[in-house]
Amino acid sequence: MSPTRTLITAAVALLVTGQLAAAQPPTLTNARVTKHAAAGALEPQVTGLVTAASEPAWIGWAVPANNPDDNNCCWNSTNGVTRYGCQLEDGGGAQTTGPAAGPKKIDLESGRLLVVLVRAENKAIQKVAAYSDACELDAGGRPVAWIDGVKPADSIALLSRLAVEVGQDGKIHQPASGAMLALALHADESAVRALISLAESAQASHVRSQALFWLAQRAGQKAAAAIVNAIQNDPDTAVKKQAVFALSQLPKDEGVPKLIDVARTNRNGEVRKQAIFWLGQSKDPRALAFFRDILLK
Repeated sequence: MSPTRTLITAAVALLVTGQLAAAQPPTLTNARVTKHAAAGALEPQVTGLVTAASEPAWIGWAVPANNPDDNNCCWNSTNGVTRYGCQLEDGGGAQTTGPAAGPKKIDLESGRLLVVLVRAENKAIQKVAAYSDACELDAGGRPVAWIDGVKPADSIALLSRLAVEVGQDGKIHQPASGAMLALALHADESAVRALISLAESAQASHVRSQALFWLAQRAGQKAAAAIVNAIQNDPDTAVKKQAVFALSQLPKDEGVPKLIDVARTNRNGEVRKQAIFWLGQSKDPRALAFFRDILLK
């Protein structure tokens, strides 16, 4: 075989190997995995899998993560020994979910993707969860339908629809709360636009409040503008107060000046009080100067 042909063969082998690796689901244990290729829009495909499930099951896919360094996973610690990995089914004992704390061996090629999982039961989506692909996931013996090749925009469209489904009490529960978290963890900028849309136009005030909270975690000028708009224009005082809290979650150079402006100028007394409270919590010199100015008048 000629050197050129050998190089081409090797290149093709590497390409095929890479494609096969990309098609693999995250580290799943205690799971009955079936693989599916993305087929058009995600929502009808997921709906079909949900409807076809004859028992509680999980449906999952992966998209680029907003902050790969978070390594969003679960852990529990007993007698000083920390164990990592998430149990998808309830009843597995106490576990903490969030960025992995303490030393942990991380595969350098993992942690770059966000794994989104929905739990299907009784022909409906009952739960949405999101983890780093660096996290080992125990499916509790349940079937897992893994969809490869999902486009971030399709994932965001499905999650945006799920995020507005509030309970009979008007509050945001699963799967809406899980969908909102998963939206915030998407790298694609259309996730920010989706959160802004929810913050500005969702009918339920709890949905608008949660969208504002997750917008603050993303920060950025678009997020800050949507938060300020909610403070100024949302008809619900509870949402306005949540937006003030969202300002307190922004980087200080961005959030503190805006909190001072709200404390000085907003016409709603409850909103001003909330801004003053969070300014006090900030311990920022600009906040102290603001308080000094107010007290000396």
